[in-house]
Amino acid sequence: MKIFTIGFTRKDANKFFLLIKDNHVSRIIDVRLNNISQLAGFAKQDDLKYFLSELYDADYIHLEDLSPTKDILSDYKKKIITWEAYKDKFLDLMEKRNIEHTVDKAMLDNGCLLCSEHKPHYCHRSLVVNYLSNHWDTDMEVVHLI
Repeated sequence: MKIFTIGFTRKDANKFFLLIKDNHVSRIIDVRLNNISQLAGFAKQDDLKYFLSELYDADYIHLEDLSPTKDILSDYKKKIITWEAYKDKFLDLMEKRNIEHTVDKAMLDNGCLLCSEHKPHYCHRSLVVNYLSNHWDTDMEVVHLI
C-alpha cells in the first residue's frame, strides 16, 4: 500500500496540482477539521473537489474522523499544550474512534492525506499514517509531498 500526505500552505495551485499529478494520486483524503476557510484559497473543499475531478479525474473525500477535535487543535495552536501533549491527545482520540477498523484501507491506497501544514513533522497527518501503519497488518509506504 502506498499513501501520500500533503499540506497546501507554501504552495501555489500549480505546485500543489503538479505534485498530485506527478505522483499519480488517485484521491485526496481531506483530514482538516475546517476545509472551507477563506485561508485555504484553492484548497477549499468545493474548489478542490472540482479541480481534482476536472484536471486529474481524482476523487475528493473529507474524512473528519482523521481530524483532531476543535478543542485539541485550538489548545495546540494557542500553545496551551505542547506538541507532545497534542500528539498524545490525538493518538487517544484515534484509538477511541477505532479508526483502524472504520477507515477503508482501499480508500487510502494511492490516496493522499491533505492538511494545511507545509511539512509533515508537526502535523496530525503524520500521526494518522503512523497510527494506521502500527495497527494494520499491511506494508505501507508513506510519501510526504512537499
